[in-house]
Amino acid sequence: MIGFTRANLIRFVAGAICLLLVVNFLGFRTDGASGTSLSKLSIRRVHKYAHIYGNSSKLPAAPLAMSKEREQLLEGGPNSTSTTVIATANFTSIPQDLSHIPLSTYKALPMGRKTSSALHANCTDPDPRDGGPITPNTTLESLDIIEAELGPLLRPGGAFQPDKCNAQHHVAIVVPFRDRYAHLSVFLRNIHPFLMKQRIAYRIFIVEQTNGKPFNRAAMMNIGFLEALKVFQWDCFIFHDVDLLPLDDRNLYNCPRQPRHMSVAIDTLNFKLPYRSIFGGVSAMTREHFQAVNGFSNSFFGWGGEDDDMSNRLKHANLFISRYPVNIARYKMLKHQKEKANPKRYENLQNGMSKIESDGINSIKYVIYSIKEFPTFTWYLAELKNSERKS
Repeated sequence: MIGFTRANLIRFVAGAICLLLVVNFLGFRTDGASGTSLSKLSIRRVHKYAHIYGNSSKLPAAPLAMSKEREQLLEGGPNSTSTTVIATANFTSIPQDLSHIPLSTYKALPMGRKTSSALHANCTDPDPRDGGPITPNTTLESLDIIEAELGPLLRPGGAFQPDKCNAQHHVAIVVPFRDRYAHLSVFLRNIHPFLMKQRIAYRIFIVEQTNGKPFNRAAMMNIGFLEALKVFQWDCFIFHDVDLLPLDDRNLYNCPRQPRHMSVAIDTLNFKLPYRSIFGGVSAMTREHFQAVNGFSNSFFGWGGEDDDMSNRLKHANLFISRYPVNIARYKMLKHQKEKANPKRYENLQNGMSKIESDGINSIKYVIYSIKEFPTFTWYLAELKNSERKS
């Protein structure tokens, strides 16, 4: 009798554990994308979903208005995105620069706090004599706390515009993302105050790749570029890894005349540039630069190679990589596990020049499952439809 009771007890406990796991798994799939990383328990521990806009809500009105197709996407949910997107930017429909719109419209802009800044003079870059080294706050807090701190200073979607002058740089911060939730809260807590002091208009775009394929950082940046241009005609794009924090506020996030490698000196690399052609971590390009090289290659699945391929593309387009001095372009890297290397990265690099015209923003295929505005960033959940192919 005792043995029978113990056996039943073991079966009962095992069954209860399995039932809890099943309920937990099913209960957190809310975004319509099967197997997505956002459906995992970890994101719910750092953010309350009550703060997320539902699929029925629209992103801000003009001049950052979305097309009718994208409004239907938001209203229709995941089922309305069943067709594959072969994405190219429609530049004829993109709003003009903020400095050329009427004041009545300007006051309604969702770029920053509602002000009459169009009446002010143009913003100037911060005086480098007023800046210097800064110490980032790496304390891990929930996104709710970060939003409480920064939300009153921002417009929905992580957008900001100075209120005492007219911004001369309109910058899209594109962050390729998967599974780095702790890094995201630390990144947002530091990057917003850092950028606000620079008197630029900016918005942060987090582009998250669904599970199912190895992470393709370059493709997520291509998607971020194309999707951000459907929101506003940004003249500068900063492609930014979520685990890098700037350490000097003289490192300006504005639009370079030549492509700029921002993360020159990283603490984990002893603040030394590994090699001259490196273009990874944080990089800045104008819209024209990015179009001239057809964006990043979509062929790099897994870690490594895509930034060196971009360096080759820039050289091929007769562009050169500019950099701030090592004492200014300094970054702290947040700790993380080493990613699995892309076994085809050298092969893809060797053959990359032959694929510039056919592999990039003109050939990327993807599905956007969800677009949501957090108080501190705009979030896209994207499934990449391009397949890993032989070079």
